[in-house]
Amino acid sequence: MTYASHIFRHSKKFRNAPTLLRQDHAILVRWFANDTRSSVDLGDDILKFRRFGCVPGERDGVCKSSSGCTSSTAIYSQSHRAINHAMISSIEKREGNAPMACLVFNRSFSCTQLLPRRNISTDAGLPSHQEIGMPSLSPTMTEGNIARWLKKEGEKISPGEVLCEVETDKATVEMECMEEGYLAKIIHGDGAKEIKVGEVIAITVEEQEDVAKFKDYKPSTEGAAAAPKSPPVSSPPKEIVEEPASSPEPKPSKPPAVPAADSRIFASPLARKLAEDHNVSLSSIKGTGPDGRIVKADIEDYLASRGKEVSAGAPKVDVTTAGALDYADIPHSQIRKVTASRLLLSKQTIPHYYLTVDTCVDKLMELRGQLNSLQEASGGKRISVNDLVIKAAALALRKVPQCNSSWTNDYIRQYHNVNINVAVQTDNGLYVPVIRDADKKGLSKIGEEVKHLAQKAKDNSLKPEDYEGGTFTVSNLGGPFGIKQFCAIINPPQSGILAVGSAEKRVIPGSGPDQFKFASYMATTLSCDHRVIDGAIGAEWLKAFKGYIENPESMLL
Repeated sequence: MTYASHIFRHSKKFRNAPTLLRQDHAILVRWFANDTRSSVDLGDDILKFRRFGCVPGERDGVCKSSSGCTSSTAIYSQSHRAINHAMISSIEKREGNAPMACLVFNRSFSCTQLLPRRNISTDAGLPSHQEIGMPSLSPTMTEGNIARWLKKEGEKISPGEVLCEVETDKATVEMECMEEGYLAKIIHGDGAKEIKVGEVIAITVEEQEDVAKFKDYKPSTEGAAAAPKSPPVSSPPKEIVEEPASSPEPKPSKPPAVPAADSRIFASPLARKLAEDHNVSLSSIKGTGPDGRIVKADIEDYLASRGKEVSAGAPKVDVTTAGALDYADIPHSQIRKVTASRLLLSKQTIPHYYLTVDTCVDKLMELRGQLNSLQEASGGKRISVNDLVIKAAALALRKVPQCNSSWTNDYIRQYHNVNINVAVQTDNGLYVPVIRDADKKGLSKIGEEVKHLAQKAKDNSLKPEDYEGGTFTVSNLGGPFGIKQFCAIINPPQSGILAVGSAEKRVIPGSGPDQFKFASYMATTLSCDHRVIDGAIGAEWLKAFKGYIENPESMLL
């Protein structure tokens, strides 16, 4: 695309040629094919056009090559003098299709496909520009927020420079420029919320003098509205859709749906069942899923809003007798939404069971003191109890690999890498950065990574590679908060999570009647997915974990 942009910027002939910009569409070069050859010898610097047969029913400016791949093909000339000696060959009818001229030069480049909504386009009265859409930066992302713009309107942008910071459903990710140009218009400014994937967030142009022409620009919604309709969808027969409405006695459990004028209502099976159970018409609900699909959350929001309307119509109670409540509504952050949905999915679909064991940590605390003395002498960072717990959990997973697995419908996947997620609470929500290959790393390295990732989580700067790919999770509420014992919720698709409580001194009876001693014990609870980990396997893992905690020297072997 860089070469095509260079050509159009330096040649007014190409920009104004009516055969190239039919119906004001500057969509000529989208793929750079290696197998395309020039119609003249390599030594010839004459620019010519290669003909392809256009596909009937396709947009103007999109051609189909002989290989069957819809594209426009370009080969760059070995000499820039070819731009000044452009020639247009005659366009002939071929195979009954209207031919379309496509740009051909002398040198081929690797194939590159651009994302949707980034195509060069021209509106009436506006110069050539590009619409930058909200990117999909994670597999589960359907919408995002603009944290802040690092470029201002009118500034020059180059490939690789950071345009803005996008808050996804899991972290804040930097969005980089793809092409050279100027940032003409920012559609959604700093702090913009709930922007759908693909929705236009900015406009870029190639020439600086074109920036002022987009001062009052507003993106058209026709392209976004037509996008879901592009694949051919066969509409159901009218008789079937209208049958509930014509029934003399409509069933209360299945309200008549009012279909759209030219499209059917798309909804997930769970959303349809929930709507039928609560006698809700899908036509009265606006979907927030992909391509406007109605999902379960839309039905629940509708039911909640309908409940508020019912309560609003009820007789008002005198506030002097009942008392007024003072409250504040806090909007959901993206990380809060994801945490809520994943934990709800975990409790509803994973059969949890819990195993608790008390471990003596006297030797562990003694070893930690010795190691921290060495760390301070060498200028290293101190080792925490949590670092030792992570190391012991990783070694126990290597010893009992059945717990280092996840459930699928067809098989149980057992991982060979031991990647430990560590729960970190921040002001923005709960994050679980991952320590990769924790069983193979030393305590000093684990401690450094935990502190570094915890700080990135607090700064809301974690990247997908910082939290994806974990096989087991450790959650510690004992050290920071003094919680004695608790049960954690499994982080899907993992099959186990270890909840670590605080250590407390206990009186241990001795061999004689008046003999006793003091020892510190820490309660740990393992939450298991019973589909993957049987009770005996979970007990075996806890036994191995307890052995490493009570004999910490074995972790150093």
